[in-house]
Amino acid sequence: MARVLLGVTGGIAAYKAVLACRELLGRGHEVKVVMTEAAQRFVGPITFGALMGEPPVTSLWDARHDGEVHVELAEWADVMVLAPATANTMARAVHGLADDALSATWLCFDGVRIVAPAMHHRMWDQAATQRNVAQLVADGVVIAGPVEGRLANGAVGIGRMMEPVDIVDVVEAALRTPGEADLHPPS
Repeated sequence: MARVLLGVTGGIAAYKAVLACRELLGRGHEVKVVMTEAAQRFVGPITFGALMGEPPVTSLWDARHDGEVHVELAEWADVMVLAPATANTMARAVHGLADDALSATWLCFDGVRIVAPAMHHRMWDQAATQRNVAQLVADGVVIAGPVEGRLANGAVGIGRMMEPVDIVDVVEAALRTPGEADLHPPS
């Protein structure tokens, strides 16, 4: 089984990250979570702590780590999954911004990377978002979704995060055959 680092960002789909964490643990994977400040507005760190038996990392200054938390997390993990991956987070990843625990860990990590985008379909359809997705793919990142469905505001379109069980299937497929599990829908 794999060591999975789950990066949770600040979108309404963050609640699905809890279910993805549970599914990963249920399939026997080890899981650690790193959350952005915005993610904590949607899902509390206590929720992940209850599932994993340890609190998620929410700061670069996490006192549980002797050294640099982002380096330790990056060295620990076999795969890093951003779910949900907001448009902002993907843009930051493309440009190498690293000013919080999640983005610094992403930049330091050199294993299998997966992003599960989640955003309004108008954001997904923007040329800037599509350029960022194309760059992530060119960088070897597996793109899991998004899928078409009902969005948070009631609109229907492509932008809904894949279901947690499907994301975990992508994780397992990517670990079996790195580079062949890209599930990015055509633009």
